[in-house]
Amino acid sequence: MSNPPSNKLTIRPCRGDEAAALLEFWQQARASASVTDTVADIEQAIAHGASHVLVAEVDGRVVGSIIGSFDGWRGNIHRLMVHPECRRQGIARTLVKEVERLLVRDGAKRIGALVEKDHTWAINFWQAAGYNANTHLLRFIRNV
Repeated sequence: MSNPPSNKLTIRPCRGDEAAALLEFWQQARASASVTDTVADIEQAIAHGASHVLVAEVDGRVVGSIIGSFDGWRGNIHRLMVHPECRRQGIARTLVKEVERLLVRDGAKRIGALVEKDHTWAINFWQAAGYNANTHLLRFIRNV
């Protein structure tokens, strides 16, 4: 897809039957692999009431995705992806604005975005979107 999106860009919830296609899209978008990158985990996120799994489409083709979740206290954003051929066209910003709207509606007063520290392009995007790097906290994780 080399043409920029026109007014045909739509943002919509991802359907459960699209989990495998979303996983394939993440691979095309060159996402770093995660232990939760399985069809079952994506289906669970789609079905979970506190998650918003959204896709961006142009002419019926998925060109972006984002996951927003609200834990009853804070909002979190995960897996913001735009297809490499469609980047720098406003798709990511549109996805972020929509998931922010949904998280605020859910009750979030603070939203965090998980960003890989060696992805400078992603860091630059989030800074331009008004997010600040938290320099006094580290995130500790354990795969279970």
